[in-house]
Parts: sequence; C-alpha cells; structure tokens
Amino acid sequence: MYVARILGVVALGATSALASAACSSSGESTFDFNPDSGVGVFASPDAALGAVDGKAADLYANDPPGKWCGPAAGPPAPPMPSGSEKCPSDKNKPGCPCTKEGEEAACWTGLRANRNLGICKDGMTKCEKLGENRLVWADCAGEVLPDPSVKKGKNACTCFSQGQWKLANTSPCFLTYNDNGKVSNYGISTVVDGKGVAQCPAAGNTPPPPKPKEDWTTDTLKVDCAGHFKLCYEMKAGNFDAPSAADCSLAKLCVEADYLKENVEQPFPNLPSWLAASSDCAKKFMDTGGYGEMTVVGESVRCDKIDDGAGKPFMFNRVRYCQFKCNQNPSLPECKDCQQGGSGVF
Repeated sequence: MYVARILGVVALGATSALASAACSSSGESTFDFNPDSGVGVFASPDAALGAVDGKAADLYANDPPGKWCGPAAGPPAPPMPSGSEKCPSDKNKPGCPCTKEGEEAACWTGLRANRNLGICKDGMTKCEKLGENRLVWADCAGEVLPDPSVKKGKNACTCFSQGQWKLANTSPCFLTYNDNGKVSNYGISTVVDGKGVAQCPAAGNTPPPPKPKEDWTTDTLKVDCAGHFKLCYEMKAGNFDAPSAADCSLAKLCVEADYLKENVEQPFPNLPSWLAASSDCAKKFMDTGGYGEMTVVGESVRCDKIDDGAGKPFMFNRVRYCQFKCNQNPSLPECKDCQQGGSGVF
C-alpha cells in the first residue's frame, strides 16, 4: 500500500503554505452601498417620541434618528431625543437653552445619521449666560462634519463602507492512496505546526484519512461598523480565469459572529478542519488547479445590509492557488507571490 502526499500552495495576497496557492486581493472595497438606494437608509422610528405642541413629526422631519440593529451583546441604541427640532435634547446646539452656567457637554450640529461615524466626531460646548436671564450653549468647538464631496465611507461618515477578513492559513493538502492499482484521492485541511507552517496531517494506512482534530486556521475581521457577519471560504476545482457554476466544491467553511467594536481588527471564530467529500473533485483540483471564494452576508448596527443586493452572500474575493510545482521549487518566477495565508476586502 502506497500513500503519496501533495501539499497545495497559495499565493498573492490571498493564501498559501506548502500547498496549493491563492492569488491577489484588492485593497479596496468592492461592496457597492448606495446611500440613495434605500438600502440601509436611516428612517424615522415607528413611534416618534418627544412630541412638541402635539406635532410628533417635527423632531424627525429633516433629521431622523438612525435605525438600530445592534447585536444583543453590543452597545445599546442611542437614547431617543426630546425637545424640539430646533433645539433637540441630544445635540446641545449653539444658542439652545441650557440649565447650569459653566457646564460643558458634547455637541453636534450635523445629521444624527452621521454622528460619531468615520471621521465625524462631536465637539464640546459650554453653558454660558446670554443677557441677564438666559443660559445658552456656546459654539460647538472641535466637531468634525462629513465631507460633502463624498457619499460613502469614512469621510462621508456612513456606518458601513469597508471590511477586511484575514485568514492565517488557506493551504489544502491532497493525499493519493494507491492500493494495488486502486487509486483514491482526498483533499484535507492542513495542520499548522509549532513554527506556524502548514503541514499535511497524518494520513493513516488506509483511506479515508482521518479529519484533523486541530482547526484549519485562525482569522480576524476588521470592519468600520459594528454588526453581525457571516463569512465563508469555499475552495473549488476549476479555472481561476474562467470560473464556472459547474466547478465542483472541494470544501466550504463558514464562521458567524457579532463584531462589537468598529475599526478594530478582532479575532473571529476559527475555521474548522475539513475533509473533502468528493474524490473526483480532489483529483480535478490536483490536475487542473483551483481557486477560493470569499463571501459575506451581514447587517451593521445601523441596519445596513451587507449582501449581494438580493439577500444572498456577496462574493468579494477570488483567490488563485499556485501550481503544485511551487512546492518543489518556490524560486520559480510564477511562484514568487505564493504564501500561506491571505485576506479579502469587502
């Protein structure tokens, strides 16, 4: 009985190890969130609070509080304002009444939908005496408002504009068993050793090989808005330059969790070990090569939907795996970008 081990290698800003390699990923988000499309647009709450002179809509007519879809374990929704449209309780706008001379407070003169998102930040104001009997808030010093020339992202102060998913290891292993002429092929997850290098797991003497006990890879997520996200990585056998719906799936791993603190790279659940169900798909990957696809579906705390526009996962990165010859000769020109881990931007 003979068992041959083949490790795939990954490449160019995507994936790699001593296995089949994956290629580049764009550094810019390919997710097209249009604030004018009605998707994720901030709207008035179902019940308007803080009615003034019996006109509940006044407070929200031109500046509605944003919707809130925060996860249960995350920060609470901002409190609903009271007061009037001109002088709401949550903004401490210049010239509006205050109650204690000398008191300092955060202030904001922009729209609630942009407050404390991206580059936007509150200013500070002070309660000062105006004339003999009035106390009012002074100028809002230091606030940063949205850049009016952009509609998306950090400078526009929108909640979701970009995320990055990083995988420490995307290298698969391929095992071929030859028992007196009867050949069987298996794709299986690699195991990262004590030096951080992906290696083939113990194969065993007879097929199928046991699925590794160790997780396949660690990963991290960084998004400019808190929320809940489901991310998947699927390896397929086929042509990276001409992917087809008929390409078989070697393995698909998904992780899902709350992302609680915006703009901070945070550990996400590990991707588990895997063993490909199809010997034919493993053989096709070994013969013709393959690629990996990263997808995301989620919702930000401000209710932005992150999907393909129809509620299905959005495919944001496709990774090309290096040729197997790069395992033996990584100095070849076509192997210079092969690497073990990788990332994609959505």
